[in-house]
Amino acid sequence: MKIISVFFSSLWRLWFYIWMVVVIILLSPFLLWTIRSEKTYPQFFKVARVWAILVFYGIGMRYRIEEQHQLEKGKSYMFIANHTSMLDIMMMLILVKDNPFVFVGKKELAKLPVFGFFYKRTCILVDRKDAMSKKQVFESAQERLSRGLSICIFPEGGVTDDRTIILDSFKDGAFRLAIDHQIPIAPLALGKLRHFFPFVWGIGHPGVVPVKIYEPIVTEGLTMDSKKQLKEQAYNLIYTPVEQWEREYNKN
Repeated sequence: MKIISVFFSSLWRLWFYIWMVVVIILLSPFLLWTIRSEKTYPQFFKVARVWAILVFYGIGMRYRIEEQHQLEKGKSYMFIANHTSMLDIMMMLILVKDNPFVFVGKKELAKLPVFGFFYKRTCILVDRKDAMSKKQVFESAQERLSRGLSICIFPEGGVTDDRTIILDSFKDGAFRLAIDHQIPIAPLALGKLRHFFPFVWGIGHPGVVPVKIYEPIVTEGLTMDSKKQLKEQAYNLIYTPVEQWEREYNKN
């Protein structure tokens, strides 16, 4: 029975990679046009949302928003969410409609065929083993924020190999940037993707992703002395529903 499950899960995952590349190729004229200049990034963001929607629904995934607070259109935010799946990227693009953001992500994804070409030209890449790279990330993020864009960071700093951990500890980067630029932090909690589409081959299946979009946390007037408290507040907000969704999944 397990062999059959692994077979169909692997087949489904293979379809994901094929479909993702096909959609990129279909949209490539628009993607190439919108990455030609930093001024056209908002247009690129719209095309990227179309890509995310087509890929997400094309592999049989769905989502439901259990709680949502409206975001101010055109305002800069620091978007944060838990990170357990490659579909987290699609989810963030789908859920955030009117606030174009730039991902801060690991440079390894730039090696992926086709996807990596656009990824490294539109995202802020970080080598987590290189201190100089981390410094350059802050400079790049500051430049994007100065142009009125938002930033999206998965504050766990990567995906843990320990599958018993449902939410790893948060790194400081997102909170330092938010305080430094006095922009609100917009936390999003994404459920069950660690089971639906984990970074493990042979595991996973289509499903409905529960989502909570919290009211942004105001950082105006805060200093770096508040960073630890701010980080703990954001962590607890995301952990609470994620842990509940985990229990629900394990019961089924």
